Amino acid sequence: MTEIIRTDIGYDDGDVDTNRSTGPSLNDLIDQRYSRRETLRSGVGAMAMAVFGSTALAACDNNDDDNGTGNPPPTVSATASPATATAGTLVTVTGTATDDGSVTATTFTQVSGPVVSLSATTGTSTTFVAPAVSSTTSVAIRFAATDNSGNTSSADAIVSVSAAKLSFTAVAKNKNDVVTVPAGYTVGVLYRTGDPITADTAAYKNDGTDTGFANRAGDHHDAMHWFGLASDGSRDDQSSTRGLLAMNHENINQAYLHVNGPTSPGGARPESEAIKEIEAHGVSVVEVTKSSAGWGYVQASSYNRRVTPNTPVVFNGPVKGSSLIQTAFSTDGSQGRGTLNNCANGYTQWGTLLTCEENWAGYFRRPAAADNPRRSAKEVTALTRYGVTSSSGNFGWATVAPADGSNTSYRRFDAQATGGSATTDFRNEPNQFGWVVEIDPYDKSKTPRKRTALGRMNHEGCWPSPFVAGVKPAFYMGDDAVNEYLYKFVSATAWVAADATNADRLAMGDKYLDSGTLYVAQFKADGTGTWLPLTFGTAPLTSANTTYPFADQADVLTHARLAGDALAATKMDRPEWTAVNPATGEVYLTLTNNSTRTPANADAANPRAYKDPPSTSIGNRNGHIIRLREASNSSEATTFTWDIYLFGAGQDLDPANINVSGLTSDNDFSSPDGCWFSRNSNVAGQATPLLWIQTDDSAYLDVTNCMMLAAIPGIVGDGGDAANKTIVNTNADGTTVSVATKVGKAPGTNLKRFLVGPLEAEITGVDTTPDGRTMFVNIQHPGENGNTTNITSHWPANQATGSDPSNSRPRSATIVIQRTDGGVIGL
Repeated sequence: MTEIIRTDIGYDDGDVDTNRSTGPSLNDLIDQRYSRRETLRSGVGAMAMAVFGSTALAACDNNDDDNGTGNPPPTVSATASPATATAGTLVTVTGTATDDGSVTATTFTQVSGPVVSLSATTGTSTTFVAPAVSSTTSVAIRFAATDNSGNTSSADAIVSVSAAKLSFTAVAKNKNDVVTVPAGYTVGVLYRTGDPITADTAAYKNDGTDTGFANRAGDHHDAMHWFGLASDGSRDDQSSTRGLLAMNHENINQAYLHVNGPTSPGGARPESEAIKEIEAHGVSVVEVTKSSAGWGYVQASSYNRRVTPNTPVVFNGPVKGSSLIQTAFSTDGSQGRGTLNNCANGYTQWGTLLTCEENWAGYFRRPAAADNPRRSAKEVTALTRYGVTSSSGNFGWATVAPADGSNTSYRRFDAQATGGSATTDFRNEPNQFGWVVEIDPYDKSKTPRKRTALGRMNHEGCWPSPFVAGVKPAFYMGDDAVNEYLYKFVSATAWVAADATNADRLAMGDKYLDSGTLYVAQFKADGTGTWLPLTFGTAPLTSANTTYPFADQADVLTHARLAGDALAATKMDRPEWTAVNPATGEVYLTLTNNSTRTPANADAANPRAYKDPPSTSIGNRNGHIIRLREASNSSEATTFTWDIYLFGAGQDLDPANINVSGLTSDNDFSSPDGCWFSRNSNVAGQATPLLWIQTDDSAYLDVTNCMMLAAIPGIVGDGGDAANKTIVNTNADGTTVSVATKVGKAPGTNLKRFLVGPLEAEITGVDTTPDGRTMFVNIQHPGENGNTTNITSHWPANQATGSDPSNSRPRSATIVIQRTDGGVIGL
């Protein structure tokens, strides 16, 4: 039905007032009628919109008051495209004003619904991102036009917004040597191994002759975090066009760093090669900006910084000064050198990076047969438990004879007890690694601090709980090795919101990270769990422990693995990254795989042991993701409930006992490693946040390269009656063992493959700008199985064209992903 509205009421032949009653005139009735249209903006109005669409109120909202001029007001309309949208969709509202050319001003304002940010408040069009909602909700945007007589007319465009969904078409599995993303997305290469980060550092030649890695991007880009910068260079957590990317450099592709690969691999290493390899580890802080030309990093930025294994660091917390970390370099146990094998990470509300030392043990030379007789039984137990047993060290750095004989930066990688005491050799050097390290990305003059209260292990991330005023914050950490544990640190100090902006950021770390309780997780078969405190003096963490007699709290924290053993924590299938849902506070933990999992030792939290052809061995080759909800949703809780959110598997594997999550060709995967939730500063991290899952795989590489998937997960317990699942595992002899577990709702279309990487690369590290419209992803060790005579990948040189006629060596790199329409990534 079309309603005819008169906008030309002016002179009236009958406009002679002879009725002296107090009843309303015709013009009064018209004014009242249009005034009543205001009620349509709520209640009945919402129903009207559902029937008549986004332009139904366009004429109804016109104000026919001519302001006493006798001139008709403008005729306006407003339309929204699309009129029905899902959260994260970019919506365009267009207004039109028909008049005699006298319109002097137009405006857009929001009049109802969850608050959105309009791209423009004047003109004839504006855009906004449909807000995060958990159920269908209307958003009304009003277009108003005013003429030169002061007459104003307005119209409302109504947009019906529903909950978020993954809007892209899933990327197919592939073995291409480029990064593949969905249609409607673009990929750019931002920051590569060897890129210079000072004005006077030469461009990277990538032929093995380059030096000076303390002023270049390191290798094996890993976890990263965006720290915003304002135009004046100050911290700005909401900036989406200028910021600092702080990222880990976990390891190296040794073969490609040198002209013809490493020399003397079995003998003494040349110092020139060793220093290059050492400096290629650690952390980068690099400024990146968006301009009209796109994204780039700022080579000469004063913020740029490398933290390498040679950078001075200090120890904080209960282990500071302990005899366990005293060395010939730091006889009082208060200082150290650098950070090593940094994998996953975390951040703090006060604006610092938490970088985590993972597989550090293998870097040290300690031939056990020779060194064990020099050690106490307790020391041997600890060194063996942490895997400090290599006869040479990963890259043989301990063999270097430096030109400066007083330089101990190579000798420290020899962890043998060769001197008269711990302060005359480096027997304790391994104890200086395996910590969470806090770095202030905004101030390169500040010395990084190792936060010992958070324990020592193969730290795989340190992700915070939501910060709530008056509540003690928690940080969740996996220990990346088979049959290791999940940990939680709860600060001794309740959160004070004002501390988020304290300019002395590392002092805030002292306040919240140097004192608290470290817990280890014990998962129970009934879907509940307990956090067990690693507190010295509470049995069995005492000197009376016969397996490992703990001396004090410093000993408990330095040997957290042994403390977890004593408390009977649950052995997990390689606990890797943790991520916390910003909307619910639920904690997700990737369990990458476990070659030692068998039907006999499977349990509720790690329930699968199977064959995945072409392999003939039994284990959990594809991994899974477990999640937990703290009691009362409190970071201070000591109990939790849990279920398994997702099982990795190929689509064609047994759906009853292996492909339990019902994965298809659009979302099957193996070996989850990185995981991260979208930031809650944009719609992708609100209401129903997106979870990003990255893989580090060997089991599925016969089918596809490693990948990244996007998911919209539910909540713990959403499996309903189907949550109680019995998985039947089969032994090599054909006998079976059943395991009862808790399973979440199958993901269906709420899980899609978003990206597939180049050859022989791991996908690891992800963040976005606060507005969610630019995503940064790290591609690690492409072509890792090749060498200078057999280059097995040419990425990233081939990313733009798909080919590389120059036969370039591969390089780890950070990529930039954007939508061609400028929308929020994933939605």
